[in-house]
Amino acid sequence: MTFKLPDLPYAYDALAPYMSAETLEYHHDKHHQAYVDQGNKLIVGSGLEGKSLEEIVVAAYAGKNQPLINNVGQHYNHIHFWQWMKKGGGGNKLPGNVQKLVDGYGGYDKVRADFITAGQTQFGSGWAWLTVNDGKLEVTKTPNGENPLMHGAQPILGVDVWEHSYYIDYRNARPKYLEAWFDNLVNWEHVEELAG
Repeated sequence: MTFKLPDLPYAYDALAPYMSAETLEYHHDKHHQAYVDQGNKLIVGSGLEGKSLEEIVVAAYAGKNQPLINNVGQHYNHIHFWQWMKKGGGGNKLPGNVQKLVDGYGGYDKVRADFITAGQTQFGSGWAWLTVNDGKLEVTKTPNGENPLMHGAQPILGVDVWEHSYYIDYRNARPKYLEAWFDNLVNWEHVEELAG
């Protein structure tokens, strides 16, 4: 399998003022491209060349292959990250399956609060997630390039809390970034697709 950088599903300036064109250009064109380039080097001779991206991510974690976990994990995470955002996103009007999962968790306000807290409390670089595990919604966090697939759960929403995701726009105010992201950018339709 050859990894490829996907095009953004919107213009660089589409998510302003919550995420600037400068952030998207650096994050997508430089950071994600670097994960793709490194992943393509690392996959050669790994024995995982013919597998799907999801299978590679899980196998890399099971095999404790840290370079693949970092780069291919981040490639998977970012493919969805771009789609988890849209102009005019956010809000508490959720599609059917997502609404059922959120209700089962304790409601929108609890999901929002717990998700933002997970992102705030992820020490250093990593991600905060909404996942489905055994049919139930969970809020989790992972360090660096890890994701819930590696831990046996299905990610349906994730936010990048590496500094390159927010530092240009929010400096060190990670909580403000997380609140703005959840309230104004989340593409709930993509979450619904993954929630099935």
